[in-house]
Amino acid sequence: MMRAAIAAFLLTTTSLALAGGDELVPPVADPVVKKECGSCHMAFPPQFLPRRSWQKLVDGLASHFGEDASLPEAQRAAVLRYHLEHAADAPGAGRAASKFAASIPAGETPLRITETPRWVREHRKIKPERWKSPEVKSRLNCVACHKDAERGSWDD
Repeated sequence: MMRAAIAAFLLTTTSLALAGGDELVPPVADPVVKKECGSCHMAFPPQFLPRRSWQKLVDGLASHFGEDASLPEAQRAAVLRYHLEHAADAPGAGRAASKFAASIPAGETPLRITETPRWVREHRKIKPERWKSPEVKSRLNCVACHKDAERGSWDD
């Protein structure tokens, strides 16, 4: 019994260390969110925006950055629920999510992850031409630089 407990502890701590420990932002795990959001762009982890932002984004899917991304009510409700439960300011969202939430002034409701103070600070050394390079193309293409982003690792 003791060996099993030690093995479980080592496996957990090793996995956390490899994934960045407390800094881990888990990938999207919900199949509806993966399908509906991931069909047009990477399904971004909800931990990067506060609940008020996700509420506004999902409420505005009919005009989602110039596109009609409307969903049937069941899918819309599932997408909203997942994002609200895992948002940066949701209870138990984790240390990295809390850092994102803390960087956003209470009176602001950002709709673009790339405009949050934490994201801007983390990417401040990236030269503007890098975003326009053929392999990156835009700030939305996280996996161009963070190869394991869709699995929750945001190391370069």
